Amino acid sequence: MTATVITIAQQKGGAGKTTLAIHLALAWAASGRRVAIIDIDPQASVSTWFRVRHERNEARAAPIEAVAVGGWRVAGEVERQARNHDIVLVDSPPHAETEARIAVRAGKLVLVPVQPSPMDFWATKPTLDLARAEKVPALLVLNRVPARANLTGAMLEAFRSLDVPLADAQIGNRVALAAALNAGQGILEYDPSSIAAAEIMALAEEALIRAGDRSAPPNLLAPAREEVGVAEERLSVS
Repeated sequence: MTATVITIAQQKGGAGKTTLAIHLALAWAASGRRVAIIDIDPQASVSTWFRVRHERNEARAAPIEAVAVGGWRVAGEVERQARNHDIVLVDSPPHAETEARIAVRAGKLVLVPVQPSPMDFWATKPTLDLARAEKVPALLVLNRVPARANLTGAMLEAFRSLDVPLADAQIGNRVALAAALNAGQGILEYDPSSIAAAEIMALAEEALIRAGDRSAPPNLLAPAREEVGVAEERLSVS
């Protein structure tokens, strides 16, 4: 197995796992990496989006492969895709501990998206316990962060108390992310100059660095962070 395998896991539903998976996969593909998404969520949202993308002929922009599997076939499919791709991203299901465990075990890094709310904080602990049990490093990612949420500062301290790294990159509550998926695109295709695109780009680079991918030099993350800061400053002024 030569690919960097990253699993997105969160036992709580509605955390935005699939949205992150698609946008990250296309961001990596846009940088020239060969990317596959393995969809083990019974809702098969990745597979549905993938069909929309091909129907709208968007696949030519940043080609990726998407495969839907489940149960005992997950580990074998990860190995198969890893032979032909640079990055394999596994979108694991909520409320399914057995399949989530297999997905976590296969990864070099587990991305755990969390919204800045008490409910997400409480529900995240089982996912982190799962990653610890499988001895796979986890990275918390604040997702769907409201632009002016008084709760966010307090929740940052709460998440830091979990003794798990918190990603520098955060993903705001951006309507453009959903609009891009509806068009069969990723945010870097749909609106490359947007704040949402800068945030996804920053997380894409940070995740690879955290996963130990040597093809992602740390200096690539700096421009993305600067772009996010400038864009948010423009937003607050307006």
